[in-house]
Amino acid sequence: MATAFYHHIPFLTILVLMLTGVLTSLVHNGRLAMRLNQGAVTLSLAATLFLLWQVWSSDERFLYQLGIVGHPYGNELACGVLEALLAAVFLAVMLCCVLGGAREIREDVQKEKQNLYFIMCDLIMASILAMIYTNDAFTAYVFIEINTISACALVMAKDTGPTLVATIRYLVMSLLGSGLFLMGLTFLYSITGHLLMPDLRLAVQALSQSGQYTLPLVICMGMMTTGLLLKSALFPFHSWLPDAHGSATTTSSAILSGLVLKGYLLLLVKVMLSVFGLDVYVKYHVSDVLLVVGVLAMVICSLQAIRETHLKRIIAYSTAAQMGYVCLGFGLGTLAGIAAGVYQMLVHAVTKSLLFLSAGELSEHSGHRKQMYYLRGAGYRAPLAGVGFTAGALSMVGLPLLGGFAVKFYLLESSLTGSWQLPVVLLSLAVSSVLNALYYLPMVLQIWTPVKEGEQFPAYETKPTPRSFRLAALLLLAGCLALGICCAETGQTLLRGLELML
Repeated sequence: MATAFYHHIPFLTILVLMLTGVLTSLVHNGRLAMRLNQGAVTLSLAATLFLLWQVWSSDERFLYQLGIVGHPYGNELACGVLEALLAAVFLAVMLCCVLGGAREIREDVQKEKQNLYFIMCDLIMASILAMIYTNDAFTAYVFIEINTISACALVMAKDTGPTLVATIRYLVMSLLGSGLFLMGLTFLYSITGHLLMPDLRLAVQALSQSGQYTLPLVICMGMMTTGLLLKSALFPFHSWLPDAHGSATTTSSAILSGLVLKGYLLLLVKVMLSVFGLDVYVKYHVSDVLLVVGVLAMVICSLQAIRETHLKRIIAYSTAAQMGYVCLGFGLGTLAGIAAGVYQMLVHAVTKSLLFLSAGELSEHSGHRKQMYYLRGAGYRAPLAGVGFTAGALSMVGLPLLGGFAVKFYLLESSLTGSWQLPVVLLSLAVSSVLNALYYLPMVLQIWTPVKEGEQFPAYETKPTPRSFRLAALLLLAGCLALGICCAETGQTLLRGLELML
């Protein structure tokens, strides 16, 4: 039977982005390197949207064999409506991150190294797509490492003392996470003899039912889960994140927060559903641990954000808190809870990228200052950035018609079937929403408060807002609104995609 053309798209998009990275290494011109990156991402996005339409209309989830060696020894990709939707959103976010921060890339990154920056962007996007589509656990680990090294390079792109220190901290924490994941996978392989995810799940289910290797299974689950949580900057493993965001260029911060951290959490979804099985996570109470850690992240990281005055560090602590929402959904131990967590990943990818890009533009119009005191009135100097920052902040707080509200609604709805989970989720959502308001609303008020006559503020150099930023900000604003308004359709699509993975 002939393979339909769209079945090749997952592999081709990964291949195109990796080949673009190789080609970019031969280009010693930053603008041309950026055009190559944007062309590859745009082409991949168009192909992925076509793929999404095909799998959504047919309700199909297919396997794609890589190479001539077939199941169970070969390598495979798997794609359904969930994978295609995630890939499309993340490609669109990557496109906007590079467009929106293009001016800062040219200013912050040395001219002779700008092509290297876009090589890292290509590799990050290729590795995230590979983690979305792969059906092989060891292949996932390989692309975890590619993603980690590329992200470290983006953080240190400014090549200053603070960025180097932040990169080293990030690298140490990430390598610890990678090591835990690899050791857990190695132990799991030693007791099951499989690396393809469906075969792993069948073997794990049989062992769980027979009672064999109970302790090794729990250890494997704990190591792989902890490794991915460590790499995704979840509390208490988030201490490196504010330094990395605070010193990196705007595009790097947007990609790190909006995309890189999500790749590891997407892999956690696959580990929960396709490697161990959701019932095993619930049986050994690993899901309960995820719920507790998620609640702690939501509250403690928000308290840390309240104490900050540096714009990008506040948003970084907010990222760690928002990862808690994802973990909270996963910790409910139901498909509806996981769907709510994945919804949060989509909303956060769009909204946090909008926040970082807008923050960078506001800072640009405030003498490159990032302390909140000097950002007073920045919304009037850069109106579109002010509107984008306001919309993103209100979404994080949970204003209706924006994506953040839809996530909180679905998390609460998903907890209704639980016993002790309902009051915990209700209380944590209420407390975290109040805390979010306590640090986001003062920021919004600050940027829209005019500088009074006679106040001693430095003279600001007014620069025209780049067209690339305007386009990226409008696209991300539209995405934030779409995820809030079309919440029913999006939630149903995510749930249907998760059901196809079982």
